[in-house]
Amino acid sequence: MKTLPKYLTKEFLKLLCLCLIIFVSIYLIIDFVLKLDNFIEARAETSIVLDYFISIVPLVIYQVLPAATLISVIIMFSLLKKRNELTAMKASGLNIFRVTHPIFVCAVLLGIMLFFLNEIVVPYTTSRSNQIWNTEVDRRDPTQFQGINEKWYKGSEGIYWMRGFDFINQTMERPTFYFMDDSFTLIKRIDAQKAVWEQGKWTVEKGIIQEITPQGGYRTEKFETPRWLPLKETPETFLKSFGEENRDPEDMSYWQLKQYAQRVIAEGYENTEYVVYMNIKIAFPFIVLIMVLMGIPISLRLEKAGIPLAISAGVGLCFLYMLALGLTRSLGISGILPPILSAWLTNLIFLFFGLYLMMKVER
Repeated sequence: MKTLPKYLTKEFLKLLCLCLIIFVSIYLIIDFVLKLDNFIEARAETSIVLDYFISIVPLVIYQVLPAATLISVIIMFSLLKKRNELTAMKASGLNIFRVTHPIFVCAVLLGIMLFFLNEIVVPYTTSRSNQIWNTEVDRRDPTQFQGINEKWYKGSEGIYWMRGFDFINQTMERPTFYFMDDSFTLIKRIDAQKAVWEQGKWTVEKGIIQEITPQGGYRTEKFETPRWLPLKETPETFLKSFGEENRDPEDMSYWQLKQYAQRVIAEGYENTEYVVYMNIKIAFPFIVLIMVLMGIPISLRLEKAGIPLAISAGVGLCFLYMLALGLTRSLGISGILPPILSAWLTNLIFLFFGLYLMMKVER
């Protein structure tokens, strides 16, 4: 690497690390203050608190890296301009595009790193932080799905509705089973007080069976003794399915979202929300490059105001980006915009804005 690109890359990475440390620290401090009462009430040990905050660090880095990149670029080029280093570079025959080339290369590499961070690290650490919060702080049993968590499940034999699911005791509370034929006509319905997993099979206790007759009517039978139910699903099947439903799409990787979206649509439900988030997983890392594209001209155009106003403008742009992304995401989830467009529209708008600013920069 030549001297100038090496120097610019080193300066940029130094500022980026500094901004990342500051942003992540601010985020963690605010989060700690907001959740301090919960930790005290749960009497959580110091090791639990540290484990929780260490686990959310990768997610915080993923969220703040674009903003840190923008602020780093603004500070770096503002300092280069203030120290007349840009003037010296131009006097040596270098134009602004030649000077900024190594920064754009760094932005591309950071975007790739951001994608793989979200694919490999964030899902695991986020699951870990959620587990700590639910079990150690909120004192929830992760194997229980009770109360308002009534569950629908499309199984191999039909559609099941259970008012509660207890994985420890391997029981369904007050389940209803709808069995369909190939034309999706209801041929049998079973309402029971309880379904219990015993000796590798489900048995239902105390309920009513309604079954279609050859004449087209329905026959009703009440039963008091346990009856075997021919279901292929096991308690682990329901635990895994309900556990995935409770996960936030933002905390899942692209491939996890894709598999879940395919399963949802196969079960006959709407999967637009998950398709939108899938596309956002790909689109979001590109914002690092766009932030560099906008940060360079902002730092060079605000000559009289200096670094403080340039940084303020950068923070404002980050806020506008997140606001626009939230709006287009909502439009995509509601079906007003196609999922791909809702994920990429914000990037396209800011990309064209960045290109416009770069064209206005003095070469």
